[in-house]
Amino acid sequence: MLSRRQGRAWYHWFAATDSPEERKLILKLDLLIVPYAFIGFWINYIDSSNINNAWVAGLSDDLGFHGNQLVDMQTIYQVGSVIGQIPFAFLFPKFPMNWLIPGMELFWGVFTLLQFRANSYSELMAYRFLIGLFEAPFFVGVHFVLGSWYRADEIGRRGGIFYIGLTLGSLTASLIQSAASANLEGVAGLSGWRWQFIIVSLMTFVVAVAGFFIWPGTPDIPNKLFLSDEEITLARKRMQENGTGASNAATPKFSLPLLKSVFTDWKVYVLTFWNVLFWNSDPQPWGGYLLWVKSLNRFSTSEVNRIGSSAPGVGIAYVLFINFSSDLWLGRTGAIILAHIVNIVSMIVLVIWTVPESALWFAFNIYYFDIAMSSVLYGWANDILRHHKQARAIALIVMNTVPTAIRAWIGLLVFKTVDSPRFTKGYSYCLANSIAIIPWTLLVKYLHDRYE
Repeated sequence: MLSRRQGRAWYHWFAATDSPEERKLILKLDLLIVPYAFIGFWINYIDSSNINNAWVAGLSDDLGFHGNQLVDMQTIYQVGSVIGQIPFAFLFPKFPMNWLIPGMELFWGVFTLLQFRANSYSELMAYRFLIGLFEAPFFVGVHFVLGSWYRADEIGRRGGIFYIGLTLGSLTASLIQSAASANLEGVAGLSGWRWQFIIVSLMTFVVAVAGFFIWPGTPDIPNKLFLSDEEITLARKRMQENGTGASNAATPKFSLPLLKSVFTDWKVYVLTFWNVLFWNSDPQPWGGYLLWVKSLNRFSTSEVNRIGSSAPGVGIAYVLFINFSSDLWLGRTGAIILAHIVNIVSMIVLVIWTVPESALWFAFNIYYFDIAMSSVLYGWANDILRHHKQARAIALIVMNTVPTAIRAWIGLLVFKTVDSPRFTKGYSYCLANSIAIIPWTLLVKYLHDRYE
């Protein structure tokens, strides 16, 4: 794969060795896979993160919430996500992905909608759990599909465009809540934060239905609505040349020997711990920026959410820069190290805290550099695991479930709502993980190079 990257300018979309037929196929796949993945993740992150926007927009006051109930709702979402991921290690290689992922999206849309009628802590906790449960397969499912159609030198840029959905989701959730607070407060007797849940759930339903028709599934179980038999054959040939699924016949489809082959291999442990460090270097799910802006007590509810969109807004540029540079310039190792050097600077400022206010604005608005490298990490993992699709599904689920489970209770320890807006323990914890991921990434590179 390195040879395909060498000699390519940053703006080259195809490899020089790609035939005209391959370029046509790649472009069609880009139009079918990437936009839906991007829009789906955009909706996914609106629906998962909008509890923070609703909290600062009046939910906590209207329902009499107090103490650590915000972090409790963030945690119960993570618990649902952990439980929901486990079955999909079995289902990804066996079930049409153009039915599986959009189907789950419809379900999480229903429970996103039901939040508008919540009148108690227990009711909202139940909805947050179910949203996490049904959202669980989306992120890993997209990476499974990307790894099924794209080579290692192609996946970083596509994954980067997909991952913009996270930053855009955070930005849009803030803007939707800002507009709802400014224009819909009291309409039909509903608070602005209730209207937010109605609006975003309707968006979710539209995207889910489109996914049934647009998404191409995988080369093994394709959606042939927009792909011909010749294009599917060519796609399978490309991935065989890439080594993807090369040893599918060497191990039974799902069996004790398969599980033994996965869990006696270095890959699942090294990649899982790598992902644990990454997930726990990221402070943004806990809403620290929004809570800090609100604590300044000089902005209206609408302004707090609008200002809160600045960090994910500039984060879009970080995601594009890190992921495109990983494919075409810095390489995967360099892109990950750069992202975490910037994150270390951000976390140091937030740990110190007693700095000029402008330094805090700066730190909060660069901390999306950390998550910008997510698709580099998952794309690299797809490459490392590419030789057996069932083992790849299991390993991807394990490496995503373990950090989700850890982060579910970490928030209760170091990002307690009562400590806001200054999360000294939380930012120190993220700093330690961000420092540790740099040598671990070098270890991954060494092991992968030796393995190849």
